[in-house]
Amino acid sequence: MKTLYVSDLDSTLLNSKAQLSPFTIETLNALTKKGLMFTFATARSAVTATAVTKGLEGDTPLIVYTGTFMVDRYTRERIVSNFMAEREIEAVRSAVEKYSYIPIVYAYVQGQEKFIYDPSAVSQNVLRFAKTREDDSRRTEVAGGFEGALQGDVFYFSYMEPKEKLLPVYEFLKDKCNCLFQPDNYTDNWFLEVMPKAATKAKGALRLKHLTGAKRLVVFGDGYNDIDLFKAADEAYAVENAVDELKAIATGVIGSCDEDAVARWLLANFKE
Repeated sequence: MKTLYVSDLDSTLLNSKAQLSPFTIETLNALTKKGLMFTFATARSAVTATAVTKGLEGDTPLIVYTGTFMVDRYTRERIVSNFMAEREIEAVRSAVEKYSYIPIVYAYVQGQEKFIYDPSAVSQNVLRFAKTREDDSRRTEVAGGFEGALQGDVFYFSYMEPKEKLLPVYEFLKDKCNCLFQPDNYTDNWFLEVMPKAATKAKGALRLKHLTGAKRLVVFGDGYNDIDLFKAADEAYAVENAVDELKAIATGVIGSCDEDAVARWLLANFKE
């Protein structure tokens, strides 16, 4: 039976250092040559997702920005797109006015993907994040605070602050947009990701399942933003380091991300 396999990246397919091990790369490439249809669904952009998975082969499209886009693995051309509705942008504007935390704005401006922020208006946590992306061509500094960053076709907002600071913002926005509120894998901060209502990993994976003609969907994950994906799948496997809420709904729990758990499960269970 034709099966689509979809994995989260950070702390699932990637190890705790945000890297793919040589074993995982070699195993997945060997299985792909035997017919494995494998891809990933991630909160990352296509730019950073393809960078951290360099060396992986295959032509199955990628699900990025937590289901906001489905893109071609090599050209990064958008196959499926979801953009913020005006009412959703207005909700984030109201949150900025109410709580004073300014997110990074992700948008397509004149056909080019950008992440946009005013360095004089955002927090030190946002500035530290932006510094990790200094070589990223999408990085765009503007003046004018939040309003100055609202350019082009907006599809995503990203906050990063301590949990207690972002919790009220999450509570304000959670019913107005698709919001994911979860700890950062690599710092003490939390991420609040604000997306169009139509964008989820589950919807992206089910759409890809239909496009590829797959009859089954098998998924792997570790975090809160994988819960909807797990509920949509025929089988769902949580890595050992996953949050308890995900383990509770998983078909099974496999090894940790530092043990090449996804690759080892596929090596043992994939049938040509």
